[in-house]
Amino acid sequence: MKKTFKIVIFIIIAVLIIIAAYGVIEMNELKNAEFNLPANFTYTAHTGCEGTKENSLESIEKGYENGADIVEFDLNFDKSGNPVLCHDEPKGGEVTLDEAFRKVSEYANLKVNVDAKSDLHLEKVKPLAEKYGISDRIFFTGIKDEFVENARKTSVDYYLNIDVENPTKHSEEYLLSLVQRVKEAGAIGINFNKNNASSELVEAFHENGLLVSIWTVDSKTELFEILLLSPDNITTRNPHKIRKIIEDK
Repeated sequence: MKKTFKIVIFIIIAVLIIIAAYGVIEMNELKNAEFNLPANFTYTAHTGCEGTKENSLESIEKGYENGADIVEFDLNFDKSGNPVLCHDEPKGGEVTLDEAFRKVSEYANLKVNVDAKSDLHLEKVKPLAEKYGISDRIFFTGIKDEFVENARKTSVDYYLNIDVENPTKHSEEYLLSLVQRVKEAGAIGINFNKNNASSELVEAFHENGLLVSIWTVDSKTELFEILLLSPDNITTRNPHKIRKIIEDK
């Protein structure tokens, strides 16, 4: 019995060593690969980046300090219709959009991804951005099909959020249907989950003059893999990691 147990332990250890070795080999291969990023490539600091509180002013500060081109936060509206930074239904005490835009205005050229969780009062966003002279630095994500009508009225650029199918299903017909869907929505591009990214999707959108934004890519390995797809934007909770990868390249 003891001999069998030892054999089992030996096999488990051997398998773990093989997996670890494979991971090292894979990472080395990724490190040696060359990126072909778009000229205007950006990376976005997800709200709560670098261990900060989500939808906080500190999160904006940390994103900027770690070299992010863009900071992201969630947009919602309280019971009075005031825009606040909140993922779910506001309960009071949230950072206001006014406060957030004031903070952003302190940083030259920093852009803002306003992730809309509600479209009830989207028309209030641009006037606040104009108040702080950053209206040309904001855009919306989180815009689902049912948000499009109100998003159009704001004259603010927006990505269409789409639940993209598994990469194995990315036929030419399917990709063209996504492109058409984004064009009909009047969006500047597509925003979708990293797990469903493919080089074919990125190419299809670029061929049609549309942008590709991928979220939320946090690990070093995933960042390498997604960078190799040449998207226009990557959203990450770890902007320091992507900054180092790009600087090293």
